[in-house]
This record gives sequence, structure tokens and C-alpha cells, in this order.
Amino acid sequence: MKKNTRKIVLLITLVVIAVTAMALVDTLLKPGYIRKSAIKTALFLLLPLIYSRFDRGTNIKGLFRFEKGSFLPAMAAGIGIYGLIVGGYFIAKNFFDFSQITSNLAGGEGVTKENFLPVALYVSFCNSLLEEIFFRGFAFLNIKRLCSPAVAYVFSSLTFALYHIAIMIGWYSLPVTALVIFGIFVGGLIFNKFDEKSGSVLPSWVVHILANFATNTIGFLLFA
Repeated sequence: MKKNTRKIVLLITLVVIAVTAMALVDTLLKPGYIRKSAIKTALFLLLPLIYSRFDRGTNIKGLFRFEKGSFLPAMAAGIGIYGLIVGGYFIAKNFFDFSQITSNLAGGEGVTKENFLPVALYVSFCNSLLEEIFFRGFAFLNIKRLCSPAVAYVFSSLTFALYHIAIMIGWYSLPVTALVIFGIFVGGLIFNKFDEKSGSVLPSWVVHILANFATNTIGFLLFA
């Protein structure tokens, strides 16, 4: 039990370090999207590898196990989430101003109309996989194995939502930001549910890709 406690403390500490470091990068350093992505990749891959040296029960290869039965439900959920996000935007744009998003992307991230497509593809496929490996494969599945499902669900989803706050500073008004963060927290819970049975991050990655397609669709409409 004491050994598991040490593992849990180390795991939670590493997750908090990574999320805090990325918040500092987003709010203080603001290095541009390519450099920021390189820092994120180093943190989100290196820290789990360090932890795996301490906890031999970590199954990194198993995170990419494909189960045919989990693919169609993930696709269906992802399509539903896509429709919900895009539909929500078309409703909300009549009440809230989203025009500041493109200026914030251009000023803080270096994302413009000209380079939006390659960035959107990277976010949809590569960045989403990186986040699934870290927040679901590293945080959720390990905490669930060592502690309890309830703690794993809440901690991984909460840190996933908090991680996005620094990214979206200045994008929306406070009420919209709060709504988006809550939506990301719920999304984290959904992603966890898809990975809980299989122990793989591939089901949640499928859902995450389609959720990112939705946000990129909105970005495309705003840049148009």
C-alpha cells in the first residue's frame, strides 16, 4: 500500500509539473506554435517514460492496442460531439463575439489564415494523440490501476481542462470560457470511459480527433 502511495504521489506530481510548465509556456514565454509543440512533446512523452522506470506496472505498448469492438462506438460518439460543438457555435455566435479568437491565434500562436490548414491537421491528429497518451494513458489508466476509478476520472479530466485554460486566455468572454472549460472536463470524462475497458488510448483518440475537427471547422469559418 505504501509503495502504491509513493507511485500515486509521483504520478500526480509529474502531471501537475507538466500542466504548470505548459501554462507558463503559454502565458509567459509564448514561443510560437512550433516551439510550443516541441516543448509539449518533450514533457508529455518524457515524463511518462521517467515514471515507467519507477513503476514497472506501466504498460506503454498496451496503450496502442486496437480492439475492433470499440471503434464504431468511438466513431459514433465522435460524430455526435462534432455536431454538438459545431451546432453550439452556430447558436452561440448570435449571442457572443468570437472575432477575437483569430487575432489571439495570430498574435500569440503565429497561426494565420495561410498556415491554418497544416496547424489544424497537426492539432487534430498529432496533438490529440499526445494529449491522449498523457492524460488518459499516463494519468487516468495508471491512477485507476493504483488508486480508484473515481479519483482517476476526476483528476485526469480536471487537469485536462485546466491545461486548456492558459491556451484560451483572451479567446472568449468569461462566461463562454467557463462553459468551454466545463465542456472540456466533461469531454475528458467521456474519453476516460472509452479507454477504461480496453486499457488503450485509441478509442478516445478517435473521439478526440473528431472533437478537434469540430473546433477546427469553427476556426476555418472564423478565418474565412
